Amino acid sequence: MSTTQDAILELARHQGVIRPLDLKAGGLPRISLTRLVHQGRLARVGRGLYALPERAFTEHAALAEVACRHPRAVVCLLSALRFHELTTQAPFEVWLAIPSKARPPRLDDPPLRIVRFSEPSLIEGVEEHRIDGVPVRITGVARTVADCFKYRHKIGLDVALEALKEVLWVPGGQGGRADRVSIDELWRYAELDRVAKVMRPYLECLV
Repeated sequence: MSTTQDAILELARHQGVIRPLDLKAGGLPRISLTRLVHQGRLARVGRGLYALPERAFTEHAALAEVACRHPRAVVCLLSALRFHELTTQAPFEVWLAIPSKARPPRLDDPPLRIVRFSEPSLIEGVEEHRIDGVPVRITGVARTVADCFKYRHKIGLDVALEALKEVLWVPGGQGGRADRVSIDELWRYAELDRVAKVMRPYLECLV
């Protein structure tokens, strides 16, 4: 095997998923990707995305695929709920937040549902998780719940309430209460999203 192919395979082991752009940054020829695929040493896992064929992908592989192509975007709402195991729904679209004035990304597969956030909202309460070796920006638990109330007309109030109950009533070791997030943290993001008045009566019923 050539030194070039060795370098590409090592990059795939390290990153999990690689793009032709990653090869360009390392001064490696793109044609080697095609050769490695033909040899069965790399697998094409999406348009312009490659990984080792033996690599095991998680159920959230679509989030990693989107993050490879749009690293600044933030996974939010229903997709974030699913990632944090706060909903029984399995959205077929990836819900993605982008800057308010940014051009919407074009991606046929997986399908995207775009939401526009202000610049501060793309930072506050956003966490970075590694999925299949790829860094993915996802709204945290408390931020996701508050966002669901803010966008309740898009996703449904029932979904927001389900998520709120999930974070506030998780059984503890002795059957007692063990909240996943604090009320203060929830309230912080409720105020950030300007939905404190909307969430207040539901919080009062649950605490």
